[in-house]
Amino acid sequence: MDKTVRILNGSDKKIFNELACHPIQSWEWGDFRQEMGNTVVRMGVFTSNKLGEGHQLTIHKIPKTSYKLAMLLRGPLPSTEAIQFIKEYAQKERIIFIRLEPNVTFNLEAARKFLRVSGAVPGRRFFTPETFVLDLTIPEEELLKSFHPKTRYNIRLAQKHGVTVTIENSEKAFEEYLQQTEGTAKRQGFFAHTARYHKLMWKHLHNLGIAHLLQAKYQGETLVSWVVFVWHDTLYYPYGASSLNYKNVMAPNLMMWEAIKFGKSQKLKLFDLWGKEEGRGFTRFKEGYTPKVVEFIGTWDFIVSPTLYKIYRAAENLRWKFLKMPLPLPKPSFR
Repeated sequence: MDKTVRILNGSDKKIFNELACHPIQSWEWGDFRQEMGNTVVRMGVFTSNKLGEGHQLTIHKIPKTSYKLAMLLRGPLPSTEAIQFIKEYAQKERIIFIRLEPNVTFNLEAARKFLRVSGAVPGRRFFTPETFVLDLTIPEEELLKSFHPKTRYNIRLAQKHGVTVTIENSEKAFEEYLQQTEGTAKRQGFFAHTARYHKLMWKHLHNLGIAHLLQAKYQGETLVSWVVFVWHDTLYYPYGASSLNYKNVMAPNLMMWEAIKFGKSQKLKLFDLWGKEEGRGFTRFKEGYTPKVVEFIGTWDFIVSPTLYKIYRAAENLRWKFLKMPLPLPKPSFR
């Protein structure tokens, strides 16, 4: 059957969101990225005038140049028609390459072969190539029994100490989350999104019921703050921050357990813990809940300008080597 591809408009929002397989492919996420300053392109592949495939690209300017790159993250595997449309759009808009990280977790080798045959080459990863996923359809008692004994002990310990976890979507709670995020980034030495990023994300995703803020408190003090996303049948844990105070009460362990129960209360089927990275503390923490490891198809680049792409990749590699060096340089301002 013949397929047509076109740029989407507001009238397509509902069906686009129904097809979107990840929250960062949602129309609301695109609105957030637009307010952040990105150009957002939503395109759809139609069969017999019915939208059957949707993709949301964010366009990013390359500093100090007139060139751009495009990101297509956590969307479906693009069809041949979608790839051709995206390439043609990129050529007109001075985009030197399109980076894809499809939300594909099955038939991986066949999907990778399709991308290679279509002209894609492996790119530098944006998200981790694997994630952890918990099955929320399992009864609570069975889930709890499946956890590592030390994790179960820490959950009980937090409960014994009187740690409480609640949904706190107030302005005051969100300001606490921002303060904790800044403190966590400085303490652990990673590059966090800015406060503006978090505020705009919250504005667009919370008001429409996608983003929710959970807080773990002890003796009236907030020890842990998490932002979770609800999208279709899945709960996601993209952002978390914590305090160094009262580490002995094990608030993060109870936070995860209560987040699981929140997902079950919403009748969700899966809990995506948003990333797995060997050797990192957050990975060891998540492993205590015995989640399933899920592998993605990986990162792929469609090159539009070969010469400029080589220059960009060389600069990209150099930049990350520089950022990882233990130099006495100031961290970017969170504010």
